[in-house]
Amino acid sequence: MRTRLGVVPHGDDPDFSRRLVLDPPPAGRWLRLTYAADLFARPVRPMLRFLRDGAPPEDALLPGPVLGRGRWLGLVPAGTEAILLAAPESGFRIEEAALLSTLRVLALAARRRPRSLPVALYVLARGDARRFRNTLRLAAAVSPLGAWETWRDGRARPVEPAFDRAPETTVRVGLRMDAAADQVEAVRRSLTALAGQTHRDWRLVLRWTGGAPPAVADDARVREVSGAAPAFPDADAVGFLAPGDEPAPDALAQLAACFAGPDPAALAYGDEEARRDGRRQPRLKPGWSPDLALVGGPAYPGRPLLLGAGFAAGLPWRPEEGARALTLAAAAAAPDRVRHVARLLCRSAGGSEAPDAPDSIATALTRAGSPATVRVADGVSDLLWPLPDPPPLVSVVIPTRDRPDLIGTAVLGVLERTAYPALELVIVDNGSTDPAVHALYAGLAGDGRVRRLDRPVPFNFSALVNDGVAASTGSVVVLLNNDVEVLEPDWLAEMVRLAVRPGIGAVGAKLLYGNGRLQHAGVVVGLGGRAGHILRNRPAGTPGHLGRLRVAHEVAGVTAACLAVTRERYDAVGGFDAASFPIDFNDIDFCLRLAATGHRSLWTPRAVLAHHESVSRGPSVGPQRVRFEAEAGCFAARWRATIRDDPYYHPAFSVTAFGEDLE
Repeated sequence: MRTRLGVVPHGDDPDFSRRLVLDPPPAGRWLRLTYAADLFARPVRPMLRFLRDGAPPEDALLPGPVLGRGRWLGLVPAGTEAILLAAPESGFRIEEAALLSTLRVLALAARRRPRSLPVALYVLARGDARRFRNTLRLAAAVSPLGAWETWRDGRARPVEPAFDRAPETTVRVGLRMDAAADQVEAVRRSLTALAGQTHRDWRLVLRWTGGAPPAVADDARVREVSGAAPAFPDADAVGFLAPGDEPAPDALAQLAACFAGPDPAALAYGDEEARRDGRRQPRLKPGWSPDLALVGGPAYPGRPLLLGAGFAAGLPWRPEEGARALTLAAAAAAPDRVRHVARLLCRSAGGSEAPDAPDSIATALTRAGSPATVRVADGVSDLLWPLPDPPPLVSVVIPTRDRPDLIGTAVLGVLERTAYPALELVIVDNGSTDPAVHALYAGLAGDGRVRRLDRPVPFNFSALVNDGVAASTGSVVVLLNNDVEVLEPDWLAEMVRLAVRPGIGAVGAKLLYGNGRLQHAGVVVGLGGRAGHILRNRPAGTPGHLGRLRVAHEVAGVTAACLAVTRERYDAVGGFDAASFPIDFNDIDFCLRLAATGHRSLWTPRAVLAHHESVSRGPSVGPQRVRFEAEAGCFAARWRATIRDDPYYHPAFSVTAFGEDLE
């Protein structure tokens, strides 16, 4: 049923500055909200905070309104006395609020995802209220990416001049389109879309190849040529269109605004739809990911894309090489001012472009002076920076206690199954009493590569890691859990070659469960409410959206179960925070502190290991759960802005499901 809703100011918190007033009170019931936000503002996720008497507050992260409107369904915790809102002060409104019973939500779940209903009822019968709530939310409110068209149509909102604050800019946009004579109809579709742009100051060079047809443009802003032509019209920002591309009416306005003001972009791009198998599928892109741009194929950054004219003019690129070569040259040049407009700005012409040939990537990188080599693996062009010669000494640090079966496998993997010429192993023992472990240590005593630290103190993972790193001597540090198993000999070389690159902080590996499914493919901040592993428990070969899991790419963070970083960068941020995060969240906090110093985290699919996750420690229950929630609260307070806006996870994606679903 609909409920009366008011929004009033609240307190001094700069984020949770307003309070929802609902009648009747919503505690213990499901709340459904529909809200809208300014189409020209960044669609940061709103957040709700439930205040409960005598209990810690509980936060809920809502989907970003990337099409102008968002929807959320969630259970208001029992005992909730107030609901606070974190959202823009202006350009945001709640359009509808409704309260639903659990039976109603069960009915929604049964209709949308009937297979999930038995799971929800099973966990309810076991008394697991948290998992029941999450399972029900997943079934009733989350849509698979394949349902994009239905999801899109339910959230798209036209521009409202009185609500959406379109930017005013004098930026001129210069576009180029290369077309063949048999693409006339596709060209006309693109010209029609350009004629409908709200940003009127644009120019287009339409270059016909293989013979020009009769003139198709009746707009003075379009110059039709054949043969040689200038790269772009005279403009402030330039870019390519392909025949058949249909920019959204506000596409040029959104992108042009990125090149205005005192800090203009060097490069700006938006999201798009591409036709595939007769349907429109989205390309919902992450924030600027230069590694992904170089090796991830044409889907990223894709179109629409504009470059500052001055920046483009300085790139080692020739017009006849085309749009993708220009993008590669731009990515290799590492611009420091890149904007991603997380809005659907274009219906692109093609949906099945082939990956770039290795020589096209190599050419772009060579011209940009990048020290790179290229190999082709699994049909995907992948970029590999060579190891320094000689390879740096690597210190592998493993905290452990008892469990000879685990530590024995981990040590064997590092010392005998790893094809890396310069390593040392530092074992930080947290008070092992098992005779089999001490027998293992005795057998390692004669190996000059192995050192052991005895730390029989209350378990503090961060402190153990910091002690191990302090006692090590390598210029590169690799943190490894005692429940990780080496599967391929080249894993360490792959991680080190990435970790020593300028601008790189932590490097993570592709970790698999014992059954061969994905355990770690990078950490998303906000997933599960705080931080979580993306695409967890999917098949090992899952490509990920835009094919990201096929190549090394940027992520917000990686797990310390297998993490490489240079000693210099580890020390620069003070290592792990043993006071605030003794057990959990220490690795992602470490990665985010590295990012704050300008060092981005990478995940690579070329280092593959097995991770028998937390086998040696077990799940957090009872007092351990209380401790976990305290650390989670500290993490949420420190990194609230990133939780609401992970730069590498699109705001339309759900944080309820551990995948790239829509919410």
